[in-house]
Amino acid sequence: MNGAISPCCLTIAGSDSGGNAGVQADLRAFHAYGLHGCTVFAALTAQNPHGVSAIHAVPADFVAAQLDAVLGVYDIRALKTGMLADPAAIEVIADRLAAHSEIAKVIDPVMIATSGAKLVSDDAVAALTKRLLPLATLVTPNLPEAEALCGVAVDPSESRAADSTHAKELAARLHEKFGCAVLVKGGHGSGATAVDVLFDGKSFEEFSMPWVADPISTHGTGCSLAAALAAELALGRDLSAAVRGAKAYVHDAIARSYLVGENCGVLGFAPR
Repeated sequence: MNGAISPCCLTIAGSDSGGNAGVQADLRAFHAYGLHGCTVFAALTAQNPHGVSAIHAVPADFVAAQLDAVLGVYDIRALKTGMLADPAAIEVIADRLAAHSEIAKVIDPVMIATSGAKLVSDDAVAALTKRLLPLATLVTPNLPEAEALCGVAVDPSESRAADSTHAKELAARLHEKFGCAVLVKGGHGSGATAVDVLFDGKSFEEFSMPWVADPISTHGTGCSLAAALAAELALGRDLSAAVRGAKAYVHDAIARSYLVGENCGVLGFAPR
């Protein structure tokens, strides 16, 4: 075979049968960046923008087989993980990823919904924090997830301040705990703009983006952000540039969202 080898990205996440979130959103982001996407399915879901009606966990040994099929074969420069609900699957993922320090790892610790509801078991959270987060290049919790990972008890009905002081404190604590860069996402904030806080272990940087007025869809934005971050890192961008580019991608995807059914929207995208 002739020709240069193109970089690839890997998603380790669940499938969304509606194509809005999960692996489908990740592949859409990789495609927007002109990157080949590899997949490891950790769960199958029956869902649409109105809710999830069924979840089928993929057995840990098959998760391992998928990882073994792609790691070391494709030129995977970066990866992202989504919701991982099975502790046994998290263990095999961590075992495989520990042997690939050359791959940038964006870990999205999907634990708590916008409503404040817990999405995964305590055992899964324990496996995530003990095995996977210490391997991360960048971890991307939302505010409730960052608080949970730091052991901060907060009333879900409490209005969060528009300033970033709290997010900076959480980011610093998570960096100290796991040794990785931290992006605390501000989508749960109460300000006029969405402010994310990045801490790379040395300095803080804030990224502000205006809300999109009356979007048709925002389903899958968290998955899309983590996937876009992985794509940015795979293309050699530093953390600051990667966050800036990924946020622009998601903002554009929300602004370009469109209807694909009655009261059923999907994020749009444009080539980066």
